[in-house]
Amino acid sequence: MTITTRPGRKADVSELSHALGRAFYDDPVSVWIMPDDKVRAAHLRKFFATVTRHHHLAGGGVEVATDGSTIGAAALWDPPGRWKQSTREQVMMLPSFIVGFGPRLSFGRKLSGLLEQMKSQHPEEPHWYLAVIGSDPSVRGKGYGQALMSSRLDRVDAEHAPAYLESSKAENVPYYERFGFEVTGEIVIPDGGPTLWPMWRRPR
Repeated sequence: MTITTRPGRKADVSELSHALGRAFYDDPVSVWIMPDDKVRAAHLRKFFATVTRHHHLAGGGVEVATDGSTIGAAALWDPPGRWKQSTREQVMMLPSFIVGFGPRLSFGRKLSGLLEQMKSQHPEEPHWYLAVIGSDPSVRGKGYGQALMSSRLDRVDAEHAPAYLESSKAENVPYYERFGFEVTGEIVIPDGGPTLWPMWRRPR
C-alpha cells in the first residue's frame, strides 16, 4: 500500500469530513462539546465539512492522504496571516451550524468559550497554523498522519516559517514533538472543559 498526499478539493469535502468525524469521535473536546454519543459523529461531519468548505479551502491549506482509493486522513492548515475567520466566512458558516446543531445554548456557549480561550493564547507572529489533523481509526498507525505532517512541514521549512498547533490529548504531545513542536503552556477550557497544549515549531 502506497500512501500519497495531495491538496484537498471541493469534491473531497464529504469524504474528508467523514474521516475527520470518525477521527475526532473520542476527542476530549468533541466529547465535552457534544456529549451525546448518538449524534456526535453526524455533528462532527457537519462541522468539518462547513469549516473546510467556507474557510480552509480558500486558504489552500487542505491536504488529504490516500491509498489511491479512499481518503484515510486529512489536515486543515491556515497559511501565515489567515488563521482568523473573516466576518464573511462566519456568516457563510452560520446557516450550516444552525441546521447541523440547532439553536442549542449549551453548544454555543461551550464552543464560544473554547474559541475565546484558544484565541487569547494564539501567537500573533505570522505562522502556519495546523487547525486540524486526523486519521480514520481504520488506518490509524499506518503512516497517514506522518505523511501529511511531513508534506506540509516541508513547505513550511522551505519558507523558513514557524508553525503552531494545539494538542487536545496529552498522549499526542510526544507525537508532535517528533516533528519539532514544543509545548508552550496550557489552555484550560472553562465550564469543566478539557485542557489543550499549545505547541510551537520554530523556523528551520
